[in-house]
Amino acid sequence: MSPRSIIPKIVPFKPLLSLSVIAFMCLSGLVPAAEAAENVIPAIPAATPTASLDMIFFFIGAIMVFSMHAGFAFLELGSVRRKSQVNALQKIITDWGISTMLYFLIGYPLAHGVSFMVNAQELYNNNGLDLIRFFFYLTFAACIPAIISGGIAERARFWPICLANAFLAGLIYPLVEGVLWFRYAFDAAGNPIGLQKFFVDCFGGVFTDFAGSVVVHSLGGWLALPAIILLGPRTKRYKNGAPAISNIPFLVLGSWILCIGWFGFNVVSAAKFNEASGLVAVNSLLSMVGGLLAGVLVSKNDAGFTHNGALAGLIAICAGSAVVHPLAAFVIGVVGGLLFFFMFTIETERFKVDDVLGVWPLHGVVGSWGGIAAGIFGSVKLFGAREDLNFMTQLTGSLMTIVFALVAGFIVFGAIKLILGLRLSEHEEFIGADRSLHNIEAYPEDAI
Repeated sequence: MSPRSIIPKIVPFKPLLSLSVIAFMCLSGLVPAAEAAENVIPAIPAATPTASLDMIFFFIGAIMVFSMHAGFAFLELGSVRRKSQVNALQKIITDWGISTMLYFLIGYPLAHGVSFMVNAQELYNNNGLDLIRFFFYLTFAACIPAIISGGIAERARFWPICLANAFLAGLIYPLVEGVLWFRYAFDAAGNPIGLQKFFVDCFGGVFTDFAGSVVVHSLGGWLALPAIILLGPRTKRYKNGAPAISNIPFLVLGSWILCIGWFGFNVVSAAKFNEASGLVAVNSLLSMVGGLLAGVLVSKNDAGFTHNGALAGLIAICAGSAVVHPLAAFVIGVVGGLLFFFMFTIETERFKVDDVLGVWPLHGVVGSWGGIAAGIFGSVKLFGAREDLNFMTQLTGSLMTIVFALVAGFIVFGAIKLILGLRLSEHEEFIGADRSLHNIEAYPEDAI
């Protein structure tokens, strides 16, 4: 059967056609008719050098973080069974597409207070700086579905999960982003408002999460936990033991791609070309090394824990990467690597929670540790930090994010489970997500 013959079975043409019509109608109302030929393309105002550099800076960061989604895909690809590898790739790229449209139309305007419902000339101003900022922060928003994908692998239905992730990337994540980072956190003059003002009034300092240990990773990991619990473990997961990891080289490739892209994730979070710092890059490097060395030692040289340990170190340092001393970053990474190993073991073996890639301990627990660690090591006198951070603010902000994520996760995934269902049938799971959902196999020659 050719790929073309199965397209009508898996692509909802009518919804896509409806969206296209809506987009055309919106566009037709935004673009005024030209009164004369010479006015069709008005003069382009020259961008300032600062805007040009910032645009290039964001563009490089956006491409680097976008590449991390290939890392997410290969990390999952190497951790699931061969009969679910196509599904892993399909989930990541489809969630990316859905996240892009919803974040463009809803999420980014909600979090940043910037709407793109203007004509293209206005969007072109300053070299399209506002648009490239959207692209960069989109890559963060799209991490939420990518994180969740690894935890629910091999037994989740396709479109219901896409719908749930649409809510998370288009609404839930932007709310947290806006409250802790942007529109609802600071006014135009940079003064704290909302929850950030509450932190200042109660504890004496704002909540600091430079590159998203809490806002992205902790949120994503704790949102994934309700989905994992509501789905339940894979069939016979705890009768036949853990399924063998299908491809360690793919897992390792995924980890390497993520590690490389992470330097764009962290360094470009400065958001301005002239505020980028080598401190962020080296802190990221040493924390990554601390996590992977901890993984090597505590797991007795297990490749999976080693390469996930590197990711744990990078997740842990995001919050304090612009503040802490490099040696403190190394310690933060070591603790992150240890936390992942022990919490993954406890989660999957003691509590029998089938978290395929360990996204709850890796992103949820370690991300929360990163937010708290910034408060511990963010001290000028004790640990040589660049500035003093408030421990109680960091602790409270991290805990509040956990509570919000759990409540939101159970509401969204619980509603989808009640209305549409989340899980594949036993037969569909037995033959594999690739055949049951996509009518194709990753290795068709094996079936000959």
